[in-house]
Amino acid sequence: MTETVLIVGVGPGLSSSIARLCASKNMKVILASRDIKKLDNLKKEINAYTIACDSSNIKSVQKLFKDVDKIGVPNLVVYNPSMRFKGSIIELDPIQTQKAINVTCFGAFLVAQEATKRMIKRKSGSIFFTGASAGVKGFPNSSVFAMGKFGLRGLAQSLARELHPQNIHIGHFVIDGAINDEPYGKYKTMHPDEIAKIYLQFHKQDKSAWAWEIELRTSVEKF
Repeated sequence: MTETVLIVGVGPGLSSSIARLCASKNMKVILASRDIKKLDNLKKEINAYTIACDSSNIKSVQKLFKDVDKIGVPNLVVYNPSMRFKGSIIELDPIQTQKAINVTCFGAFLVAQEATKRMIKRKSGSIFFTGASAGVKGFPNSSVFAMGKFGLRGLAQSLARELHPQNIHIGHFVIDGAINDEPYGKYKTMHPDEIAKIYLQFHKQDKSAWAWEIELRTSVEKF
């Protein structure tokens, strides 16, 4: 049976690596992004579907899944979008802060809700969230990113407890370090292709040993 993967928030890094890996495993790949024109080359390369979506907008996410329904209920959904900017608490713009949290966290809820509605009926599926070290420790002048990623991690942990017994696998990936396919030094950056392999391994975990979270970093990253 051919599996389908929906990747939300596709860019040139980790999302593209996940897409290529899934395509190499004969999975149908659906790519969602605000700007799908930038995905033209990847779409042609792996014969993927592309759908425009603003993940922080309720109606846009609902429309995304209605379009996805025409292709098939995803076996795996990956949520990658995030927005970050630094600044002291007295300098941060409240409107931009709210927008960032909507992208990083609220959008994840919207996508998870729509995915779950469909996976519950089928009684199977995986929903994965790309987190960061900012989701387990808040750094100075980075409260906006911390709020978004802490919320994302809380969502994932809660959903894992709620949905694992219903055969829906939840995964939260703490990416602790910079991602780059052209390392500036030995093992100082994380290669997106190697991270992608972990995502697919997570999806293939046997139900007798499901994890809900994993931290990924290079061998030289301090933590």
